[in-house]
Amino acid sequence: MRNRWLILPQPDPNKAQKLAEELGFPVEITSLLLKRGVSTFDETKTFFKPSLDQLHDPFLLKDMNIAVERIEKAINTNEKILIYGDYDVDGTTSVAMMYLFLNSFYKHIDYYIPDRYEEGYGISYQGIDFAAANGFSLIIALDCGIKEKDKISYAKDKNIDFIVCDHHLPDEILPEAVAILDPQRSDCKYPYKFLSGCGVGFKLIQALSLQKQIPQEDIFPYLDLVAISIAADIVPITGENRILAAFGLKQLLEKPRVGLKVFLPKETREAFSINNIVFGIAPKINAAGRISHASNAVKLLITTNDIEARKIYTQINELNNERRELDANITSEAIQEIIKTGQTSTYSTIVFNRKWHKGVIGIVASRLIEEYYRPTLVFTEGKNKDLVASARSVTGFDIYKTLEKTSEYLEQFGGHMYAAGLSIKKENFLPFKEKFESVVKETIKESQRTPTIEIDEEISLSVINKRFFKLISYFAPFGPANLRPVFLAKNVHFGGDYTLMGKDRSHLKIIVFQDSIKNSFEAIAFKMGHLLPKFEKYPFDMVFTLYENYWQGKTFYQLQIKDVKFYEDL
Repeated sequence: MRNRWLILPQPDPNKAQKLAEELGFPVEITSLLLKRGVSTFDETKTFFKPSLDQLHDPFLLKDMNIAVERIEKAINTNEKILIYGDYDVDGTTSVAMMYLFLNSFYKHIDYYIPDRYEEGYGISYQGIDFAAANGFSLIIALDCGIKEKDKISYAKDKNIDFIVCDHHLPDEILPEAVAILDPQRSDCKYPYKFLSGCGVGFKLIQALSLQKQIPQEDIFPYLDLVAISIAADIVPITGENRILAAFGLKQLLEKPRVGLKVFLPKETREAFSINNIVFGIAPKINAAGRISHASNAVKLLITTNDIEARKIYTQINELNNERRELDANITSEAIQEIIKTGQTSTYSTIVFNRKWHKGVIGIVASRLIEEYYRPTLVFTEGKNKDLVASARSVTGFDIYKTLEKTSEYLEQFGGHMYAAGLSIKKENFLPFKEKFESVVKETIKESQRTPTIEIDEEISLSVINKRFFKLISYFAPFGPANLRPVFLAKNVHFGGDYTLMGKDRSHLKIIVFQDSIKNSFEAIAFKMGHLLPKFEKYPFDMVFTLYENYWQGKTFYQLQIKDVKFYEDL
């Protein structure tokens, strides 16, 4: 499937030039700054050097005063507090962080993670019954709870109070919790709206530490957990999230907790980034809840024992290997199902097999988008013979709103623009499938049916040097809404040297140049080994990013080619 190249709107060239002169930077760098809303010397300094002093006052969150007072009351009267969180990375990091913080000065606490298969997403009646049976009178819910009106009312009838720390969109009517901390509340004036669930939990810790006069430096070590939640939950790396992520990564690299140290091979620590969390740490933490029980992930994150950490990590790693095997097998079966049911040219993908493992259907949906690039739902059989699905979408297409338009067939659903979960009665599968395909066909734009590479700007390779690489590195941490800059260079040539890499020799390392071989660069082209004959024969336009790689204490500067168009094809 050929990618569409889209050069993003460019800032005013006069403003870019003026800022370049003021900063002494190349205009290509100041253009990138202007796109991120950075337009002055002082703003550039703040952007390039984020500071923890820039964090917002936690008491600006609606209900924060109430939440702090209720926790203080519980501590003063020796109430038992239960920390409750979802089974994904955001939930488990939130629970580990809150448990470690409260446990540092209060011992009547415990934590609870629901079973993905027995209890499902969010707060469960079983969890509330556990709290009631064990004498807990306050539950702090993290990364869940904003839509759990019935269950929180059920807890209230059992004399259990709830404090909800969530970041998902609330309904018009909120649950009857003692306090609801959620920057997405319409009546919340908090300046930054896109915190992760763990980020909201951190703001509660920050408020409690201020109330108890605990030095702020004592809570910053928890930012490694916040950074992992930010990366795994794919929230924007802007504003406060960018600060939290930057200092969380710093904490992770310089002084990782025992339970995270096991994830960090020594040779990659210098170059560790948000991407390493997304593709390295997060899938392994998630595997605990996908294949077994996510409480194992919390145990790993809170342990201070190296031997225990290594033991749990080994178990989780084995679960992740099992997850990968399931993922590969189910993806293969799903592709066969698509072919068998004649969905190779539809506007959406909807597949079902009652034997597919519920813990990996979200990953499979993402794999199918890589293959067919369209809104995708993967169903399996859940409890009570209902069907459950994970939904994933393509750039720019709101799958949550699409599900809203098919709600007459749904038992439950929740999520956001690009990912959702749902359940339906088995007898509604075919009518739902027909309606969903119809809605997608009516609403999806033609441009959303083709993978698009968004390009920041066209540049000449001659502007790239060590300083240019270093300036690009100051834009990090990279992630949603602050992606690594993508460049276009035209009329590029093959420099003669190449290496085929990988077990199947599918990756290519080559030398490229534009005007003179004297100004050449090493470039990596993943999964482009088969294009070597074309690289050798034709000039090409290339879309690429810049990377600093570290190996054995040395820094290597490389271009990473994302896509090419050979002049033979133009």
